[in-house]
Amino acid sequence: MIALGRKYQFNLSTPIEEIPEESLNIILYGSDDVLNVASDHSGSAYHQPSTYEGIVNFIVNQDNEQASPSMKRWIQGFMQHVTCPECKGDRLKKEALYFKINNKNIAELANTDIHLLGEWFAKLDDKLSVRQKKIGQEVIKEIRKRIKFLLDVGLDYLTLNRSSKTLSGGETQRIRLATQIGSQLVGVLYILDEPSIGLHQRDNVRLIKSLQELRDAGNTVIVVEHDKETILAADYIIDLGPGAGVHGGNIVAQGTPEEILKQPGLTTDYLSERKSIFAPTKYREGNGKFIELKDATGHNLKNVSIKIPLGKLICVTGVSGSGKSSLINETLYPILNQHFYNSVQKPLPYKSIKGLQHVDKVIEIDQSPIGRTPRSNPATYTGVFTDIRNLFAQLPEAAIRGYQPGRFSFNVKGGRCETCQGGGMRVIEMNFLPDVYVECETCRGKRYNRETLEIRYRGKSISDILDMSIEEAVNFFTNMPHILQKIKTLAEVGLGYVTLGQQSTTLSGGEAQRVKVSFGIIEARYRKYILYPG
Repeated sequence: MIALGRKYQFNLSTPIEEIPEESLNIILYGSDDVLNVASDHSGSAYHQPSTYEGIVNFIVNQDNEQASPSMKRWIQGFMQHVTCPECKGDRLKKEALYFKINNKNIAELANTDIHLLGEWFAKLDDKLSVRQKKIGQEVIKEIRKRIKFLLDVGLDYLTLNRSSKTLSGGETQRIRLATQIGSQLVGVLYILDEPSIGLHQRDNVRLIKSLQELRDAGNTVIVVEHDKETILAADYIIDLGPGAGVHGGNIVAQGTPEEILKQPGLTTDYLSERKSIFAPTKYREGNGKFIELKDATGHNLKNVSIKIPLGKLICVTGVSGSGKSSLINETLYPILNQHFYNSVQKPLPYKSIKGLQHVDKVIEIDQSPIGRTPRSNPATYTGVFTDIRNLFAQLPEAAIRGYQPGRFSFNVKGGRCETCQGGGMRVIEMNFLPDVYVECETCRGKRYNRETLEIRYRGKSISDILDMSIEEAVNFFTNMPHILQKIKTLAEVGLGYVTLGQQSTTLSGGEAQRVKVSFGIIEARYRKYILYPG
């Protein structure tokens, strides 16, 4: 950049608005001109001939499969998805779109909701000539079968060209289920982890019928599930508990639905309606202020206007595919994100919004994991680990040795175990298989070196603190209000059985989401409201 500035009359202190347009284009998109780049900033050392790639070209060239996850996250901050101006989102060149069946080209069919697509193919025979029927008979038969599989698992609202990364976990599972039903395999053991996630109760029956169809074909189907209808539709039920984490691990009840309803247990109490959750008789009145969004038209929203009361818990519900995520996650949240943080994410189309002045922050809590490596855990995510490290640095023994808070971080050299670099685990690369994590042979999973572990608070080292369950930590930090408040929040959302240092890669989707809720609550204690697009 310095060499570029020398050639095009600017320096690193020149305001952007004062740089000529031609020079700015070269900064962004590069130049084939050979520059003499100094080996240091003084310009007195040797010069190396080089061309300039350009910022935009650098970012685009880094966005490939070889880029590291951290690099990809950095790159995404400068990118956004826009509809291709050439094909208008149809993905195909215009020559391919000239070919039509019953006045529909392939892109128009791919953009049609699956239930409407099913109706179109059901009536197609009446629109074809005898010769066309003969040519397309087998193909049309296979298409109808596959559309039926998707309809049977409750995915009638999707389109065939929907990007897979925009699907929820439950939708992805149901597509896989439809694929397996269509494969007609026999003698297979299928294991499904909560296939009803994100599915409206209206569509539960169709999902259950698909599972039973898979069973009736000669397969065994094991479903991990909380949904009442799915549980009672099973041939045999196994109930684990009685609690979560260290409080679970036992078979509480098992048998057919008729047998299990007679057995004691928390699950059977709710299944048999011996226990139930009642709606409150009194609701919060709120603060009288509103956020008002008008005429949202993204995806399948049809000029939707909403007036959201603040100071309340608001639930947006509806059948699967009705536009809930489009309205909240893809319209309202990006508007607020742009307003508060100048985000590059563009909201879906809308006319106007009022009431943003009544809110001062927005936090999105979704189902993505809180971390993808063993270094991330509930303590680091919620910020309580910073307070704990500060506490250890203030201990007399730490002060005598000159230890700072960084000494008790497993991400910084000095206090961590250098064999595993503070991970507690070593990564064994398996080439074509997923990486395997094994316990570090030096620190035995404690993450820290011997000198750091010698510093103790009430008899516990920093590693012992990370190994504590949240329930134990609540009692242990009773006299430390600033630490207790954050840990107690984790306990309040039902995570008392999780350890403070439990690796985020071992948390379930629900547990990770509750950690995020805890963080949101901690933040909201000092702020006004949380927006929760769950």
